Amino acid sequence: MKKLWWSVLYLAAISLLSNVAAAFVRRDFRTDAFPFRPWPFEREGRFYERLKIRRWKDRVPDMSKYLRSLPRKALGDATGGQVRMLVQETCVAELVHGALMVLALPVLLCRETWAAVLVLVYVLGNLPFIMIQRYNRPRLLRLAEKLERREEATVHE
Repeated sequence: MKKLWWSVLYLAAISLLSNVAAAFVRRDFRTDAFPFRPWPFEREGRFYERLKIRRWKDRVPDMSKYLRSLPRKALGDATGGQVRMLVQETCVAELVHGALMVLALPVLLCRETWAAVLVLVYVLGNLPFIMIQRYNRPRLLRLAEKLERREEATVHE
């Protein structure tokens, strides 16, 4: 039972610390490079639509409400540069959730059935957040390009 509590505390700690660590990894991620580039099976997000992502993506907890510099509701007034910053945030979120999934694996060293169940639940709990980032990123990139073209046209008028 002691191992269970230490495992739960460990998973809670890495979850909390991931938000702090995310502040240190903010940089320009190449969205066209591994692991952030779209995979062929994703088909610009259509794969996730088959999983009914539009129906459930807004129902999962959203820490970005507290961490994001540009709220979702403000996208209509956003500049191309602001949307590109939001694209970078999708990369940070994907990286953090992926790292959390990997960092959960040491719990398996307990060699208990509950450890495998705990890790499985934790990994499956982080997977939807990665899916949401991968679904949103191509759409945000298209929006950023559209806004940048519009801004460029306005400058040249």
